[in-house]
Amino acid sequence: MSILSKTGPVAKPLPHDAAKLHVTGAARYVDDIPMPAGCLHLAFGISTIAKGRITAMDLDAVRASDGVVLVLVAQDLPFSNDVSPAAHDEPLLSDGRVHYVGQPLFLVVASSHRAARVAARKGQIEYAQETPILTVDQALAADSRFEDGPRIYNKGDAAAAIAAAPHLVEGVMELGGQEHFYLEGQAALALPQEGGDMLVTSSTQHPTEIQHKVAEAIGLPMHAVRVEIRRMGGGFGGKESQGNALAVSCAIAARATGKPCKMRYDRDDDMVITGKRHDFRISYRAGFGDDGALSGVEFTHLVRCGWAQDLSLPVADRAMLHADNAYAIPAIRIESHRLKTNTQSATAYRGFGGPQGMVGIERVMDHIAHDLGLDPVSVRQVNYYDAPETAKLAADQGGAAPRPAASPRSSSGKKKDNTTPYGMEVSDFELHGMTARLLETSDYQARRAEITAWNKTQDQLKRGIGFSPVKFGISFTLTHLNQAGALVHVYQDGSIHLNHGGTEMGQGLFQKVAQVAASRFGVGMELVKITATDTAKVPNTSATAASSGTDLNGMAVKAACDTIRDRMATFLAQHHQCSVASVRFEDGRVIAGADEMTFEQAAMLCYQGRISLSATGFYKTPKVEWDRIKGQGRPFFYFAYGASVTEVVVDRLSGENRILRSDILHDAGVSLNPHLDIGQVEGGYVQGVGWLTTEELVWDGNGRLSTHAPSTYKIPACSDRPDVFNVALWDGQNREDSIYRSKAVGEPPFMLGISAYLALSHAVSAYGEAYPALDAPATAEQLWSAIRRVRDGV
Repeated sequence: MSILSKTGPVAKPLPHDAAKLHVTGAARYVDDIPMPAGCLHLAFGISTIAKGRITAMDLDAVRASDGVVLVLVAQDLPFSNDVSPAAHDEPLLSDGRVHYVGQPLFLVVASSHRAARVAARKGQIEYAQETPILTVDQALAADSRFEDGPRIYNKGDAAAAIAAAPHLVEGVMELGGQEHFYLEGQAALALPQEGGDMLVTSSTQHPTEIQHKVAEAIGLPMHAVRVEIRRMGGGFGGKESQGNALAVSCAIAARATGKPCKMRYDRDDDMVITGKRHDFRISYRAGFGDDGALSGVEFTHLVRCGWAQDLSLPVADRAMLHADNAYAIPAIRIESHRLKTNTQSATAYRGFGGPQGMVGIERVMDHIAHDLGLDPVSVRQVNYYDAPETAKLAADQGGAAPRPAASPRSSSGKKKDNTTPYGMEVSDFELHGMTARLLETSDYQARRAEITAWNKTQDQLKRGIGFSPVKFGISFTLTHLNQAGALVHVYQDGSIHLNHGGTEMGQGLFQKVAQVAASRFGVGMELVKITATDTAKVPNTSATAASSGTDLNGMAVKAACDTIRDRMATFLAQHHQCSVASVRFEDGRVIAGADEMTFEQAAMLCYQGRISLSATGFYKTPKVEWDRIKGQGRPFFYFAYGASVTEVVVDRLSGENRILRSDILHDAGVSLNPHLDIGQVEGGYVQGVGWLTTEELVWDGNGRLSTHAPSTYKIPACSDRPDVFNVALWDGQNREDSIYRSKAVGEPPFMLGISAYLALSHAVSAYGEAYPALDAPATAEQLWSAIRRVRDGV
């Protein structure tokens, strides 16, 4: 085995590989690809009611509209009429039943994007309307659900533990959904090929799923469909399954017309048609001691899933899996109802249910602290999982261990049961040391005391400070998805081409994986090129989701690079009559015994020696094993951690508020690229704050989405960021053998935004004695109402 250089691009703060293209507007997205002459454009005609049957459909005016080439209804589809990710319950075009306002009923193929949209509005549809199920209460009353009954996880006897506890809190929290609001909307195009084959370009996080659904729709094997995507303008989970309808439509239309076909949603259509984050109603009961240490907790999750199953079952599962967050709870019962409603089919969104589960337990901690009059941080610390043993940590990491802070014990002083409600041991807990450091660097104690004193002198404005920790599990809970492949070529001039199954949506995945490849060969980044994700190069890919993009694809690329490097080392050792172990790849050069050459010269020598310079790589995540029916096992390879402190100010007269300061310490292991990771932490935090404070989805009584445009739906703007924004990475490393001991950083930072919600609760509590019991999003209206309740002692 050759010696790998310890130098290289890994762990360096390099800019995003397409940063210059992004800021100059030169980055090419699906809608920017030059089209051949005669390209056709598509649009859906959509339903205007939430539930019922189509009794008549007059599309004559649609067909007669300017530029219309073809109009398709469900009966015209050649093969499968399904675009669901798994359950086969989501027809591309209505089969006669209507399930939500915005459901596609017919497909218009026209000469331009505008012509297709104009024509789609001309359909005359008659319905036999039925009473829609829009709320979780209505769904419960009708027993409208996606599983026969609730899913329940148990650890111990929660009811008995609560009954025996000295103190009890209970409550109900409404937790809203969230629109993805990616900058690039859903888009796809299809180019018909010879023999009926199809080349599809789709703004998707899951190229293999697009390949599968398109092949199914045009009646061909998957080898007849090639899917490619260079980049997306954001995804956040909204392009994991929601792009299926566009890609399938383009392929069907291209098959029917023999011409290239393209489809993109305008923003209003995108928001009306596509799914959102699942909204929850969370009920809780918790028993605890004088120090806030939990004895038992009961949660009930009512999950509004929408009209089709989509990914609701694993989303609701992950919410249950994160109902403990960072806390060793002796007894816990989690009951989850997956309810079917006549609204958009809720779908994947950053955190995939984890944020909803985590908010529930953080609300409990906030309520306990208020009830006891304790600092919310101390209540959290006393409930933390125990820190791992220092010796074991050092052995697992192959060296010196970080200094874990002592684990605060509960009032009993006993060592805690460090297993989760689903039976997984927490052996890598980092939050004791992280919390201590963040409290110090953020000057938390002094600021909290100063805020308390300040609030006593103010009537109109009140400030608040909130702390929240994050323990987020990393892996797909559907075990077989924890795999990845890669293809790497080294050309005779020393340049390196690599491809993998991950997709780039702005998060910097391509740059991180390129850093891995460059480091394995000991060369500079200028020699490495990653090309568009392509199902013809790497098959059977998993979605770029579950924060696993770098973990999976980085390891697959490493495996491919190491195969080529070791072949080169073996040949060069023979050629230069030295041991294989003495061949080194470093700083763009290869040292073989007493001889030294550039990497380019080494590649040419190997090519001339007829050494294969191409390899595939494969990786499957070890150790994961999960039985979702029993709710037991190890669904995660490891946990990523984080902690945040947020300070806010609230106006009593209007409920308007601002974030004054945020301090974040996040665990990215040994970061592959600190600048990219810090960017992900900043963006994730702001998006999480938006979910819990301003991003309010409103449906009217007929199931129509009222907040379907930027004018009515408020995402955070640049002016909403904290005035003081301090972000740092924890100087630890992954205990598990991940790529260069790094940790995933896509989803975990999202939940750091919970601290802003808790800070708002603290500020509102300063207006009176009652607990604020804030719902989320905690909009200005919600805060105004909560202030009135607190002032009135409700």
